[in-house]
Amino acid sequence: MSCSRCGFQHNCICHAEPRLNSKARFILLTHPKELGKDTNTGELMLRTLPDSQRYTWDRVNPPAALLDELRAPGNQPWLLFPSDEEHPAAKYQREAGKQPLFILLDATWQEARKMVRKSPWLAQLPRLSLSPSSASAYQLRRNQQTGNLCTCEAGIALLELLGEVDQATQLNEYFQAFIDTFHADKSGHAKHT
Repeated sequence: MSCSRCGFQHNCICHAEPRLNSKARFILLTHPKELGKDTNTGELMLRTLPDSQRYTWDRVNPPAALLDELRAPGNQPWLLFPSDEEHPAAKYQREAGKQPLFILLDATWQEARKMVRKSPWLAQLPRLSLSPSSASAYQLRRNQQTGNLCTCEAGIALLELLGEVDQATQLNEYFQAFIDTFHADKSGHAKHT
């Protein structure tokens, strides 16, 4: 029987799960195809960052509660997404008296591009682009593009951007435990240490 929290059957990693905090809030806007995938690393953020939240993306009906959060005067929303000519990246600066609200598209890159293209309300948000200092460690899916990060790695980079290095390190260690355990657990045996 699989662990109800981490989802692993033979190699529970709940002992490695940190309790984090951040001055920012993290919103995962998840494509419906991602829900329930055992390779989804957004789950790691939801488990460890108590002020993170997931909304399911819908092309026709945007999540009303998320729209309200984007308009709330105490929030400073940012869409984590590569810039383009029409939507240049903004340099991250925290506005006094506002809480940073990072919107991460929890999807494949192909799905994420469609989500932004088909959601004008997302296109209106200031874009924040990341320049990863190292290659992605995420190799659980085919067709990974060089330079792209998975959802959890993007969260780690955002924590670093905020100067919350200890929190980023702890989330990265948990992410590495997930990556290191995944294949052994899915093939039905205990991980050799």
